Amino acid sequence: MSLRIVFMGSPDFAVPTLKALAEAGHEIVAVYTQPPKPAGRGRKERPTPVHVLAERMGFPVFMPRSLKSEEEQARLAALGADAGVVVAYGLILPKAVLEAPRFGCYNLHASLLPRWRGAAPIHRAIMAGDEKTGVCVMRMDEGLDTGDVCACEEVPILPETTAGALHDLLAEKGARLMTEAMNRLEAEGRLDCRPQPAEGVTYAHKIDKAEAAIDFSRPAAKVLAQIHGLSPWPGAWFTLPWKGELLRVRILKAEPAPEAGSGAPGTVLDDDFAIACGEGAIRPLVLQRAGKAPLPRDAFLRGTPVMAGTRLPTRNEA
Repeated sequence: MSLRIVFMGSPDFAVPTLKALAEAGHEIVAVYTQPPKPAGRGRKERPTPVHVLAERMGFPVFMPRSLKSEEEQARLAALGADAGVVVAYGLILPKAVLEAPRFGCYNLHASLLPRWRGAAPIHRAIMAGDEKTGVCVMRMDEGLDTGDVCACEEVPILPETTAGALHDLLAEKGARLMTEAMNRLEAEGRLDCRPQPAEGVTYAHKIDKAEAAIDFSRPAAKVLAQIHGLSPWPGAWFTLPWKGELLRVRILKAEPAPEAGSGAPGTVLDDDFAIACGEGAIRPLVLQRAGKAPLPRDAFLRGTPVMAGTRLPTRNEA
C-alpha cells in the first residue's frame, strides 16, 4: 500500500521532497503550485521548479490563485487524498483544505520550530548568528507555522555557511525527513506530534532588499552574518569609489581578517582588500559587480584594483 498524497509546493526547495515521495512509492494524485510568473530579461512566463518536475513525472498540476472558493475546495476534496504535503507553496490553506485529506496536511519548514516561523527562516537564522538550525515536519493548523511538530533534524550553522548552501542542505534533509514521516504514517496510520513550546517563538520576516546594504560600522561578526545570510540573494552590497563613480559591489562570501588590524569603519586596510568594521575586519572571498559574474577576490582585484586606504561609505553614507 501507499499513501495518496496531494503535494503543494513551488520553488527549488520543494523539488527534492516531491521527488523523494514519488520514489518511495507514494501515489502523487495532484501537484498544486504557483502559476507561471514573468522572469528573465524577456519577461517570459516561467513555470515553478515544482511544476517542471511534476510535468516531467506525469503528475496532474493545478495552479489556482486562491484556495478560498468552494469550487477549488471541492476539487481538492474529490481527490480522496490520504495526506497533503506542503513545502513552500505560497498560498494560505483554509481550514476546509487542511481537513480534506484523511490524515490532514503536513508542512516541511526550514527551521527548528518555534524559532523562525514565517517566510525567510534560512536567511534569518544565519543573519541572527544562530549556531544551529534544521528542518521540521509539522502537522498544519490555521496559524502561521504554529502546528504540532512531528519530526525534526538539526544541522550546525558554521561561520562560512551561506544561505544558498544551507538552503540546498535543508532541502535534501527535509525531503528525507518528510518521506520518513509519510512512510510512518502509512505504516501506523498516525504520527506522534508534539505541541510547540510557547517560549522561544521568533518570526522570520520576508527579506527586504533594503537590508542588503552593508554598514561597516557594525562589528565584523555581524557584517559576516549579514553577508552569508543574504548570499546569493539578494546579496549584501557596498559602494566602491571607482574612476569617479560609485560601483555597487556584492560580497557573496567573506572571512574574518583579525590579522589586518583595525581602522575607521569602511577603510580598506591592505592591498588584499581587508575592510575595517566597527569591531575587527573582514576580507571578501567572492565579489560581484552589478551585471557581472561572481569572482574570487584575486580575480576581482585584477580587474578592479582597490588600494589600502580606500574609504568605502558605510550604509548611512552611501
